[in-house]
Amino acid sequence: MTDASAQAAARRPGEQALAALGLAAPAPDPADASPHSFPGGGRWRTEIPSVEGPEALGVVLKESSRLDVPIHRVSQGSGVWMLTDAEITEMVEATAERDIELCLFTGPRGTWDIGGSTRTDSGGAGLRARGHDAVAGCVEDAVRATELGVKCLLVADEGVLWTLHRARGAGLVPADTTLKLSALVGPVNPASYAVYERLGADSINVPSDLTTDHLTEIRRVSAAPMDMYIEAPDDLGGYVRMYEVAELIRRGAPLYLKFGLSKTPGIYPYGHHLRELTLATAKERVRRGRLALDLLARHGADGDMAPLGSREPGPLHRFAISS
Repeated sequence: MTDASAQAAARRPGEQALAALGLAAPAPDPADASPHSFPGGGRWRTEIPSVEGPEALGVVLKESSRLDVPIHRVSQGSGVWMLTDAEITEMVEATAERDIELCLFTGPRGTWDIGGSTRTDSGGAGLRARGHDAVAGCVEDAVRATELGVKCLLVADEGVLWTLHRARGAGLVPADTTLKLSALVGPVNPASYAVYERLGADSINVPSDLTTDHLTEIRRVSAAPMDMYIEAPDDLGGYVRMYEVAELIRRGAPLYLKFGLSKTPGIYPYGHHLRELTLATAKERVRRGRLALDLLARHGADGDMAPLGSREPGPLHRFAISS
């Protein structure tokens, strides 16, 4: 079945029952649909976030096998610097065995810094890297992680993103390293989305409160892979958008479906004092993924998943790197 015919065959939640009651919704406008896919085929991939170490990863891998949840990527939020070399190596080997992309966060963040503005009502500089030393810390994390075999890095600062993109071109980190923009600084309009793509982002996390019209607007200017929490943690709004998952794919493809968890305390930066909470929430994130995938299947919209093991973003637009 082609992508177009699969989309035509998919149904929306409650569609038949509402039509029988005279409450049918207008047919989806084909002009709203994203024309883009991942290289190698497929319109959506999956991601389990907040996998903070080898033990949490083990829980995720075990539960994904038990519930038959396909995983393309796992990501960590506390940072490379919160893991030992042995822990990173263990995570690299475990994900490689399952052909899953591992993404680790880079460096210091403003919210953990001494700058008082991040604790004001305005949020100040937020998650960005404050000063040269913070940028240097992010680069240090990137070099260390990639030397240990990590192929994807999470970034929450425009300057760090551009610096690491330049580092790829200079051979300071492997050229096939992918750079993922954090949800904590995600763009909210097509112009800023396109800027992040040109700064070097291979995967761009947008806030989970964007409307489907916003996704269509972005897709008219950029084909860069998009990440979106189908369920967002409370510090990102706590939104639960499972019933919209088919429409989010239709509008936002190529799209990473991120299975977060609301109504749970934050766990960054992770340590063993948060062990029980971290393991329990890791397990539940996989279950939330199963629920979302079951919804897709019931609506006949689960046929366009990208092949497992795929991680490349495809051709993207970049700013020129001057010598």
